[in-house]
Amino acid sequence: MSEFKVAVLGAGTMGAGIAQVAATAGHQAILCDINGEVLERAQVRISKSLDKAVSKGKLEAEVAEAARSRLSISTDRPGALADADIVIEAVPEIMDLKKKIFSEIDSEAPKAWLLGTNTSSLSVSEIASVTEKPERVIGLHFFNPPPIMKLVEVINASRTCPDVLKKTEDFVRGLGREPVTVIDAPGFATSRLGLVIGLEAMRMVEQGVAGPGAIDTAMELGYRHAMGPLKTTDWVGLDVRLAIAEHLFKEIGEQFRPPMILRRMVRGGKLGRKSGEGFYLWSEDGKCLGPNTNL
Repeated sequence: MSEFKVAVLGAGTMGAGIAQVAATAGHQAILCDINGEVLERAQVRISKSLDKAVSKGKLEAEVAEAARSRLSISTDRPGALADADIVIEAVPEIMDLKKKIFSEIDSEAPKAWLLGTNTSSLSVSEIASVTEKPERVIGLHFFNPPPIMKLVEVINASRTCPDVLKKTEDFVRGLGREPVTVIDAPGFATSRLGLVIGLEAMRMVEQGVAGPGAIDTAMELGYRHAMGPLKTTDWVGLDVRLAIAEHLFKEIGEQFRPPMILRRMVRGGKLGRKSGEGFYLWSEDGKCLGPNTNL
């Protein structure tokens, strides 16, 4: 496997997880953010995640230690990107923000053969439109949490070079992940299918058909989903799901209209696991305490 220098932009949950995956797979990974405190917290989370994987027997201690040695953090984005082979942007799902970053990193990363965006629903072709080399831009939709989830949705944008697509698929496999390649359509495949199930599950709660626990258990046992749609929503974040639903409602149509219960919960700060309350209640260390009966 070729070793690359991978620069990940954005030290939130997804960015930190992607950097951990890259470092564990043998790449030099540098995690960038404008906020030094956010970077330091991300580094601590990554270290704890590696320790947890070792304690559970999912990772050799030597591999975890090597991953730590290959991972660095930086607030100096131009310096980090100057000799990067791969850049993966993992900032919030805001089109203007992503386009601003891509318009800037185009010149900051002259060596990079891959400019990836970890978007779950936004147009990769539109993001690529602000660069001088759109053929290098591709969608890399990792799933939360990246160190555990094996799927990476690879979005082939309108001007992505076929060679870049092939090399990206190989890179993803080298991370120990399975690439699924789709065209650049609203919601791609996973967000479109996953969200429509999640929104219908919310409407069922709203209409009193069943509670979150019953709905999720039905999907887990009846359809062999690893996690039910409402618990998945709590993991993703209700605010994130609302933003995606609003986008797909505008792009595709009525089936993605956000239900009122979702809007109400987001307005009330019930964002899921990260806020401690969503369709379930969550402890400070992220353990599920059971369904939320106050909906």
